[in-house]
Amino acid sequence: MRNLTLLTDLYQLTMGQGYFNDGKHEQIAVFDVFFRPNKLITYSVAAGMEQVVEYLENLHFSEEDITYLRSLGCFSEEYLAYLKELRFTGDVVAVREGEIVFPYEPIITVKAPMIQAQLVETALLTFVNHQTLIASKAAKIVDAAGGGVMEFGLRRAQGADAGIYGARAAIIGGCVGTSNVYAGKLFNVPVSGTMAHSWVMNFPSELEAFRAYAKSFPDNCLLLVDTYDTLRSGVPHAIEVFKELRAAGYKPKGIRLDSGDLAYLSKEARKMLDGAGFSDAIICASGDLDEYSIRSLKEQGAKIDNWGVGTKLITSADLPALGGVYKLAAVYEGEEEIPKIKLSDTTEKITNPGVKEVYRLYDRDSGKAIADYIVCAGEYVDEEKPLELFHPVETWKRMTVTNFRARNLRTALVKNGKRVHGMVPLKELAAYFKAEKACFWEEYMRRDMPHIYKVDLSPTLHALKVQMVKGGKGEA
Repeated sequence: MRNLTLLTDLYQLTMGQGYFNDGKHEQIAVFDVFFRPNKLITYSVAAGMEQVVEYLENLHFSEEDITYLRSLGCFSEEYLAYLKELRFTGDVVAVREGEIVFPYEPIITVKAPMIQAQLVETALLTFVNHQTLIASKAAKIVDAAGGGVMEFGLRRAQGADAGIYGARAAIIGGCVGTSNVYAGKLFNVPVSGTMAHSWVMNFPSELEAFRAYAKSFPDNCLLLVDTYDTLRSGVPHAIEVFKELRAAGYKPKGIRLDSGDLAYLSKEARKMLDGAGFSDAIICASGDLDEYSIRSLKEQGAKIDNWGVGTKLITSADLPALGGVYKLAAVYEGEEEIPKIKLSDTTEKITNPGVKEVYRLYDRDSGKAIADYIVCAGEYVDEEKPLELFHPVETWKRMTVTNFRARNLRTALVKNGKRVHGMVPLKELAAYFKAEKACFWEEYMRRDMPHIYKVDLSPTLHALKVQMVKGGKGEA
């Protein structure tokens, strides 16, 4: 396991020395991870928590790390000696991976001595921002396709880690596999791939290239048919090889289209395959696809069974950053919680103070999600009484819910520096996301002009926030 302790910004370490010099480094602090609204965010799929746990459990400064920090010439020997012995001893609560989350909800809360809580900010945001972004993009692509999406983006990812952990996140978001062999081994997920155009070009003819491939992989023969001429050459040659395979007792898998008018080509290819008796041969498409192009292709009646999606998934091309932040919510003086708030002239940047919990409210009859409800820690949500919800800014917008059940979205991830639960297989995380997504009305999930899902504050939390905003000092 890599030691990523220095995966931080310098200002985390300089603040740490300031806290150390001021005697505040052991004060217990609470920080929340959440993200702010963006016009392209309808919902997000939480991911990256496993890497958060691995990082925190392995947090330590090596001799080489200390030597490097000493070379910067800005840290005292006393502080460096303290860092050398530092380990993460705090608590973390979080939503589980695959949970559907919305802006302003604290998806992770860290409670730890100030210097520890401050130090881990950058790494936690790195893990969660990236994987949540890619899992969310994958979910929207899979939704458009109706399933059957493979993640093909490694070569276009912005670095090796982005390709590896982007593949992981894509599986959580609903992709059925990846072309990334390293990710397949690391996370025990399906891998797939056939051939490139170079394979076809490397033989005297397309037909010879197809026959050579079929000879090597008779049980899994999927042929790339658009190297020269899809309908005049590629598909006819694929059919010829498929007939040879069938005569030898094998079942051909299908063809892949990577360029051209995918709607037209897939429809014509389907006719040709069906006419030749290969109605069970699949048609796979790739080539700069995303949820928008896939939806358009389906509306045009494209006959595509599986989708290989690369660049626009692994880079989340239309939304390259989630915008997650890590903000101080409270500090403790002894056992007393002192709520903290960040104020701003921009309303969206004012934080929700104090230690909080997040509940999802479901209608008991339909099982569908109604709203998310953020409360002060320790507040009881009484399912037996009507609950009035109101918009946290436009407070005249109100509704009363009855006959509901409330589920706490977050559980303990780390306690006293140690993980609480073992690693969950990606297959289970993907299944969890799929099941939870079914609890949301389509109106909240759709791509175009979705309903805005309600994320409201309890009266107690709202009153605390208003009080602290009026006080203007970031404290109650």
